Amino acid sequence: GADPAAIVAQAGMDMDAMTDRDARIPFDAYVLLTRAAIAATGDPALPLHFGAEIDLSEVSIVGLIGLASETMAEALIQLNRYGKLVIEVDVGGDRFANEMRDGGVWAVDRRANPNDFPELTETTFARMLCGVRRIAPELRALEVHVTHPAPAHAAVYQEVLGAPVTFSSHWNAYRVDPSFVTHRVQKQPRYVFGILTNHAEVLLREMEAAATIRGQVEALALPLLHTGDISIDR
Repeated sequence: GADPAAIVAQAGMDMDAMTDRDARIPFDAYVLLTRAAIAATGDPALPLHFGAEIDLSEVSIVGLIGLASETMAEALIQLNRYGKLVIEVDVGGDRFANEMRDGGVWAVDRRANPNDFPELTETTFARMLCGVRRIAPELRALEVHVTHPAPAHAAVYQEVLGAPVTFSSHWNAYRVDPSFVTHRVQKQPRYVFGILTNHAEVLLREMEAAATIRGQVEALALPLLHTGDISIDR
């Protein structure tokens, strides 16, 4: 019921920025966008609801690659490989990991300073767990841990995530049965998997090139070359 244009404007952007499906917005703008949407809708649990209702395949090629992966384990590998196409969170290595502990598998989100933006933890876990349930309803989390303190809408967590939640934990992780890792996904043929990963590699290279000074200069200069007005001073 909120006005999308007004929410986008509060994040310092305009609706035109949303038309290109492969375009990206700065992380800081995403934080502002999320919090403006929470304020505009009056729903403090909006990130949980957003993650639960909007599958990753609807907003990113990475979600499509996950659905074309052979197993849950392979889907996690691809998520680590191409995760920066979804959102740029640098942890100096793989963001997500599966760890064996106490006879169960823990899926761990290892991003730094998660409590600076706990809304991302909410969206990430809701999207991962609800996305899995759409594929295989029998696969559910047994428990969930998050590092941030319990918010006012803490009761919504178990409702959305489908498992007991421990707040102020030492990690962001959820526990599943070991069979979770080997569960077969592959909702698309391997041919489709190859096409999607090839396109994702192109997007990844473009993103990495744009992050360099040379990439930034080229992005500014190339559209103006045809005018002949590219002087050293300009």
